[in-house]
Amino acid sequence: MLKLNLDTIILFVQDVTLLKSFYVDILELEILEETRSEWLLLKAGNCNIALHKIGDQYKSKEPFKSDSNTKLVFEVDDINAVRDYLLSEKTLINEIKTFPDYNYWLCDGEDPEGNVFQLKQRK
Repeated sequence: MLKLNLDTIILFVQDVTLLKSFYVDILELEILEETRSEWLLLKAGNCNIALHKIGDQYKSKEPFKSDSNTKLVFEVDDINAVRDYLLSEKTLINEIKTFPDYNYWLCDGEDPEGNVFQLKQRK
């Protein structure tokens, strides 16, 4: 039987420096490794998030917005306070929501390249 442990999620991005300012300065994730403007490995609880610069052949001349179907989910203690803080930092973030018979409050947002993340708080 396989025993897998998710270690790292890699996001391929256009501007590592731009996203570093979001994930490190705003979300306050710890830097584990860095190759300036090319690679950034961040500690995000039990899993790491890596930002990997995409190759020049994939770069867009237009303002880049990710169309990934991946969502990073961050569990928080106070979703209202975190959302308010992110709004004050000009982060694109939606209203807090939940679903019937679901034990969590949820709130989706986007990083500066459009990668979707979610805040999640147990009710």
